[in-house]
Order: sequence, then structure tokens, then C-alpha cells
Amino acid sequence: MNKILVTGGAGFIGSNFVRYLLQAEPGAQVFNLDLLTYAGSLENLKGLPDEARHNFIHGDICDTGLVARLVREQQIDTIIHFAAESHVDRSILGPAAFVQTNVMGTFTLLETARQVWGGDFHGRRFHHVSTDEVFGSLSPSDPAFSETTPYDPRSPYSASKAASDHLVRAYFHTYGLPITITNCSNNYGPRQFPEKLIPLMVLNAVQGKALPVYGDGRQIRDWLYVEDHCEAIYLAARHGKPGETYNVGGGNQPHNIDLVNEICAILDELRPAAQPYATLIQHVTDRPGHDRRYAMDISKIRAELGWLPRHDIETGLRETVAWYLENPAWVQAMLGQDGYDSWLEKNYGQREKAN
Repeated sequence: MNKILVTGGAGFIGSNFVRYLLQAEPGAQVFNLDLLTYAGSLENLKGLPDEARHNFIHGDICDTGLVARLVREQQIDTIIHFAAESHVDRSILGPAAFVQTNVMGTFTLLETARQVWGGDFHGRRFHHVSTDEVFGSLSPSDPAFSETTPYDPRSPYSASKAASDHLVRAYFHTYGLPITITNCSNNYGPRQFPEKLIPLMVLNAVQGKALPVYGDGRQIRDWLYVEDHCEAIYLAARHGKPGETYNVGGGNQPHNIDLVNEICAILDELRPAAQPYATLIQHVTDRPGHDRRYAMDISKIRAELGWLPRHDIETGLRETVAWYLENPAWVQAMLGQDGYDSWLEKNYGQREKAN
């Protein structure tokens, strides 16, 4: 891994991975391609370790000419592909962008790698970052998702990611492109755009706003601290067997309502208010097709690559809440983005209170 292209490296997981990579590969040059849409920000790239080895390129992964020039001229040997539209609620309101970025963008990168590398794949790797949502939903008694679980996507977002996964595998089987895939559970941690559950709850709470919880709040997610995820991606890209998929999960499965209550309890301790923050919780109409439960079987990545998460939900959540409280400049930059308030109103404002 000498010349590494990271797509979407100004987003939440991508920017955390860039930080991890600059420390894990001290001799590597990192080329960061990001379109800087609403969820990507240069704020996420401030204070990088050894910034001289980081090269930012503002551009679209669907721009075939740009991607080809970058891979060819910089002699890229490793592609780590994060760039994606990733919010289920946004995919319900506007699915077209998800098909364009997640499907066509992935195709552009795969085809560029195939053509520029020209079949000489020695020392090359294409790593694709995906999601557990491609597997659908679990009932309370179902076993956790494994790498062989059939795909059953239920939202435009998860369907677009499932399509991109299939494309990546097809390029391995058809052209021999050395790929690896990681399917991760719900990430949390520093620099997550505040449309997602945990930062939304933290930032709404400290502003005295309602904490909207879908339905009965009994949905279950497997929460993965972002730094642990970065380590898993690195190990899979560096040491994973070409053509293989690895599930990555945090081993934490609280109900959403319990997670929100824990966030409120941490805020009560770190930033006390006149009333307990839990009084702000408001159950609202559930979103369409809301998957009930996710869980990840991580036995394969543990056995083959020796990876295990380092953070449990208690320590990771406390660190995360503290980070948002301690970084008001970042928070203001994100909340000040054009259209953010209007999107929140569009998504949550029309939802009725749940019974």
C-alpha cells in the first residue's frame, strides 16, 4: 500500500480512516477524492497526522476522466471505496442520488481499476466498504448475519449498496480484480454528520429540542465504534484474501430507545440542564420499511484476520458524546450547512406523535 486512493475521505468514516491510515502506513501517500456533498466536509480533515502525505482532490467518483487520470498519473495501487449516499431516510425521500453514486460511482471505479491496471493486479487491491443493511431485517430469534446470509435489501439505500456489492464481486469473478468487501454494522463516533441517530440526539438535546424516536423505539442495531471499523477495513484491505467478504460488527445491540436514554444520562452528567434530557424524548411515526433488528456474526474476520472491536458501547458512547460537546466549532459548521434545517423539518416535522 504505497499510493492509496480513498474515495469519500471527507465524510464520517472516510475521514476517520484517513487519520488511521496515515498512522498505520507511515510511508504511504494518500489521495482523498471527495465531492464534498452535504455529509462531506474539509472540517473533518483538519489536524491530520503527517498532513504532507495527504492529498485532497475535489471531485466526483462518477467522473470517469478524473478518476482514470488520478489512478494512472499517481500510480495508485490501492483503492479504498467509501464514497456513498448512506442515509435511509434521504433515500426514501430521493432515491435517484443513491443509484447514481452508489451503483454508477462504484462501477466507474471498478472499470477504471480494470482498465488502468490492465490486468496486472500484482500488489493491487480494491476494497469496497458496505453495510449490514443489504441483508434485510432479523426477528428477535434469528441468528446474526453471516457472510453467506442471502441479500434482502428493503430500502433504496440498502438496495443500491447491494447492487454495488454484486458489481464488486462480479469484477473479481469475471476479470480477476483483487477485491475485498467489508459489510459493517451501524457506526458511531467523532465527526458523524448530525442527521444520524446518535449525533442528532446529542445536538438536539443540548439545544433543548425534541428527541424524535421512531415508533416504539424497540429497533435493534449492532453499534460499531468508528475507530474499530477503521482497523477492520485496514486489515481486510491489507491482509484479506482476494474475493472475500468480511462482516464487521461491534457486539453491542441495545434497543434504540435504550441507547437514547443512555445518551440522555451521559448528558445529564456532563452538561446538566434544568430538566433531565430524557424529558425531551418524543416518539414519532415510524419510517416506511424500517428494519427491526440487525446483528453481525464476526467470527470470520476474527479467525482469519485477528480482529475484534476494542470499544464497548458504554465507553464508546461516552467518548462520542464528549467529543461533540468539546468541538463546538465543528458542530456549528455542520449545523450551518445549507438545507440542513429544512431537511430535518421535511423528515421529522410532518411526523405525528406515536401513540
